[in-house]
Amino acid sequence: MTPSKLLFITGVSSGFGRALAEEALKAGHRVVGTVRNQQAKEAFEALEPGRCVGRILDVSDFAAIAPLADEVEREFGPVDVLVNNAGYGHEGILEESPLSDILHQFDVNVFGAVAVIKAFLPYFRARRAGHILNVTSMGSFITLPGISYYHGSKFALQGISESLTKELKPFNIAVTAVQPGSFRTDWAGRSMVRSPRSISDYDASFGPVRETREKRSGHQPSDPLKAAQAILTLIHSSNPPAFLLLGSDAVSLVRDKLKQMNADIDAWEEVSRSTDG
Repeated sequence: MTPSKLLFITGVSSGFGRALAEEALKAGHRVVGTVRNQQAKEAFEALEPGRCVGRILDVSDFAAIAPLADEVEREFGPVDVLVNNAGYGHEGILEESPLSDILHQFDVNVFGAVAVIKAFLPYFRARRAGHILNVTSMGSFITLPGISYYHGSKFALQGISESLTKELKPFNIAVTAVQPGSFRTDWAGRSMVRSPRSISDYDASFGPVRETREKRSGHQPSDPLKAAQAILTLIHSSNPPAFLLLGSDAVSLVRDKLKQMNADIDAWEEVSRSTDG
């Protein structure tokens, strides 16, 4: 029987966060999860009274994060696994999307996650134990048109995660960037913020992309519950990876990009090396 762990998961109202919380509870773990309002808190706590606790938090309210981490550690004991799951997608042609949209995208997807990590790290470091999971995306490595702000935020969190893996290894703290592909969540549905269209030059190229993305929402190939089960396998590993792709589409698309990158490196190697000396 695997030992019970205490997980702190941001964004447990729906999607990956909710699926992971439910599967973790079924496996005998305890969960503290963040939600956005009292109604969601009550619904979450009703899942498994006594073993799951909701806390209201907007991860872009940075000043509220450290006090919450202190409260969790004090009231519920040592957190074993921190999961930065809270986030959302932004869709829009870069030229059409206001700067305020990318600022908020980074506040939630990047700076909020970093603030949560910084709040729990003193505890993890003191214990010389812990596992941090940052939910990035296959979109932290491969790119698609019309979601450049989202890609930017996920590339940023991916880079932070990979560097943090090296910083925290001496303290026996693992960091894994979890990179899902296309899953049946609300990401491309009600959770996505879409900038209005305004420049007709993009109609032919981007119009069909937006329409297809909207139609596919809820019909993506991968199952969030199976992702949750994979993550539970991950947190029990004695040697967890720095990143974990989830979904066959993620594996295929990342491998395709790696092949193209290798081809481009080979084709331009002479120019690349010519700058030495």
